[in-house]
Amino acid sequence: MRALIQRVSKAKVSVDGELIGEIGSGLLILICAMQGDGEPQADQLAAKISKLRIFKDEAGKMNRSLLDTGGATLIVSQFTLAADTKRGNRPGFSEAAPPAEGERLYEYFAEQVAALGIEVATGRFGADMQVELTNDGPVTIWMET
Repeated sequence: MRALIQRVSKAKVSVDGELIGEIGSGLLILICAMQGDGEPQADQLAAKISKLRIFKDEAGKMNRSLLDTGGATLIVSQFTLAADTKRGNRPGFSEAAPPAEGERLYEYFAEQVAALGIEVATGRFGADMQVELTNDGPVTIWMET
């Protein structure tokens, strides 16, 4: 699985003008299931993200995790993270998991994050979404299993 994680002070996602997910301080997680991914990769990524020490401590150092801060997550599916740009000018997305498997793993990943005791808001798989965020830092991290 691939994820682009952004530390945010707030984030929200809308579909057709309807707000469907919103958080305050925490992480916006853009997530893509890749060919061959399964539950073990989703479990690994959820655990790693929950413990990633990218929030400031009392001394202003990035030393606290999402679990430490009680922050929330906004998890948004984004198959374009699978983009292959090696040839030509049009990205290919054949490395992304098929849509049905991608949706299943996206939902499973969100469930695993919630099972860790973290508040989860989500986008809508396959929808044309508008995502708004205030990146805090900015802190943006690419992760891959």
